[in-house]
Amino acid sequence: MSKPLFDEFEGVSSKAWKQKIQFDLKGADYNDTLIWNTSEGIDVKPFYHSDEFETWPEISASKATAWKICQAIEVQNENDANIAARDAIECGAESILFIVHSENISVTDLLSNIDLITIDVHLKCNFLSEEFTSKINKATLSEAEAPNNITTIHTDIIGNLAKTGNWYSNLKEDHSKFECIVKQTNELSIDLSLYQNAGATIIQQLAYGLAHANEYLNHLDNVIASEAKQSLKVTFNVSVGSNYFFEIAKLRALRQLWATLASEYDLNTDCKIIATPSKRNKTIYDYNVNMLRTTTECMSAVLGGANTICNLPYDALYHKPNEFGERISRNQLLVLKNESYFDKVNNPADGAYYIESLTEQLAEKALDVFKDIESNGGFLSQLKEGTIQRKIKESAAKEQADFDAEKLVLLGTNKHPNPADKMKNELEINPFLNIEKRKTLIEPIIEKRLSEKLETKRLKEEQN
Repeated sequence: MSKPLFDEFEGVSSKAWKQKIQFDLKGADYNDTLIWNTSEGIDVKPFYHSDEFETWPEISASKATAWKICQAIEVQNENDANIAARDAIECGAESILFIVHSENISVTDLLSNIDLITIDVHLKCNFLSEEFTSKINKATLSEAEAPNNITTIHTDIIGNLAKTGNWYSNLKEDHSKFECIVKQTNELSIDLSLYQNAGATIIQQLAYGLAHANEYLNHLDNVIASEAKQSLKVTFNVSVGSNYFFEIAKLRALRQLWATLASEYDLNTDCKIIATPSKRNKTIYDYNVNMLRTTTECMSAVLGGANTICNLPYDALYHKPNEFGERISRNQLLVLKNESYFDKVNNPADGAYYIESLTEQLAEKALDVFKDIESNGGFLSQLKEGTIQRKIKESAAKEQADFDAEKLVLLGTNKHPNPADKMKNELEINPFLNIEKRKTLIEPIIEKRLSEKLETKRLKEEQN
């Protein structure tokens, strides 16, 4: 058996495969019949072949065997949030994301009886405070724990500007506080989810995320010590959509792009990715379909190499946070990990010609957009001019038109809706875009779901 089994068979080139396909098409045009033209400007072919790669793709640095199941908890009261976190951990959560709204929260009470060595804790504050960051550091770091502590503090002043249209205070003060917080924590956070939920294409998400990060790196280049640069912890918060293979490639491309950018600043080229399913394609009617959507989106996140996955409850659009919805969302991840074996193979997408090709194309196209942004003044400049907002709105409008024309299908909403499905008495919170008139420095980037117009119409019909 030392003789190779298949030496007697000749290899089949991509050219030979294409010729065979064209013969089988019996005169039908190959491009019109089998090539899928996407909104990303990438033409998807019916097959991919090893001879299309000049060099073999590098092995990914991510580890799919180590992804964490995360539970997001809104902190209104520190004791209630602490109980909710400990219950989630007891039921299988391996990471907790606290969303903190007030500086008056007791960090000690919030983190009481949570093992900060084994549980990955993230704190996302909807305010900017050096003092509160110091409280977190005091509560989470002792000399014995410091090397192993995996608590992350998320600070993203540009993300706040893009979302709200205003700085927390003003440009100078925000950057001053931001510098102090980064020096304290040696951490940096970039939120790409806003761009996805507002309707940006995958290429725009990657390019804007990279340009967003580059604003920070430009500012901090002479602020952070050389030793600190090598250990700087960078986290990207990403929303994952339903385009399964493209979303896998998106996360892989993000790591490649970050490594390229970070190496220019002599920074740590590794990054962490926290992935959450998109809100853009979620619906209030036939809401159980949301579970199918979030499941495939979490699968994309795992295969794409996300470090932490925070699932979106199926009823998050219209119900207040509740034990049942959160348990179901957590159990979806537990099933993926413990019953579907999504934690058994590192880098499972490596070597898949289709995914490798998508990754390469998305990274190249995003890098071109990034270079264009930088040559025109940078991300902040283009935000202030409204260029970023305009381009996202253009992409969102195209996607909305596809949804309205039923080219983009959301089952149970614009295709095969159930007329007996009634929702007007189920809405505990407003699931629609809420326009608040206020003065802003720039036009904010607005998140909006595809099905809002259709749902509004159905709710009015319910009331008649």
